[in-house]
Amino acid sequence: MLEFYKYHGTGNDFVMIDNRTEFFQKDNKELVAFLCHRRFGIGGDGLILLENAEGYDFKMVYYNADGSESTMCGNGGRCLVAFAKQLNIIEDKCRFIAIDGEHLATVATDGTVSLKMIDVSGIKIEDKHSFLNTGSPHHVQVVRNIGSYDVFNIGKDIRESELYAPGGTNVNFVEQEGPNHFRIRTFERGVEDETLSCGTGATAVAISMYAQNKCDSNTIQIDVEGGSLNVSFETEDNISFKNVWLSGPAKLVFGGEIEI
Repeated sequence: MLEFYKYHGTGNDFVMIDNRTEFFQKDNKELVAFLCHRRFGIGGDGLILLENAEGYDFKMVYYNADGSESTMCGNGGRCLVAFAKQLNIIEDKCRFIAIDGEHLATVATDGTVSLKMIDVSGIKIEDKHSFLNTGSPHHVQVVRNIGSYDVFNIGKDIRESELYAPGGTNVNFVEQEGPNHFRIRTFERGVEDETLSCGTGATAVAISMYAQNKCDSNTIQIDVEGGSLNVSFETEDNISFKNVWLSGPAKLVFGGEIEI
């Protein structure tokens, strides 16, 4: 029997496992995919292991829903911080290590979790899209009528296109809602579908829109299908971005045991 917890950050949901004793079968892709399956397992956009790491409060190990180990997940990182607080590993701030390096995080009294993302540079701005890495690779494309946009099919085509071979990319479609306020929908690789929220995607959109002078504040609201996130950063040249923070809710859904 495997003890687990389920968390979500604006609808981006994750299976959480306390793996500080290193019991979990980390090379078993089929097990991860089973646990993330929404009909036969627990259900989630990904699975996250909380592990010990010397010099840090904990380590984050993230798997996609298909069982493959993934790059950084912003909402997953925020949810893991909330999980660490539930386990009494941390109080209201922490420092942890993930696949893309060191992260800082804070937990506010209202439950908002703010996560410091990696510094971002090397943004590629093309005529119809931009591309950048915010811990995971992201294609950003401005569209109209985003509510009725065919995110699945168009996103899948871009994700699998020659432009991003062989590894593929996450794909974000964005529409401006107001000054420093955008709505996005994201097709995530690994999940291979649209998700209700993507933290690294929200971060990528905020930075990309600022770099293209579509907003004038370094604090930007990003509406996702599952709620709202905020992204803040510092920049002096619109090319390099540092002190990047992603903030929003991270909530426990339920916990239990499952036979494996």
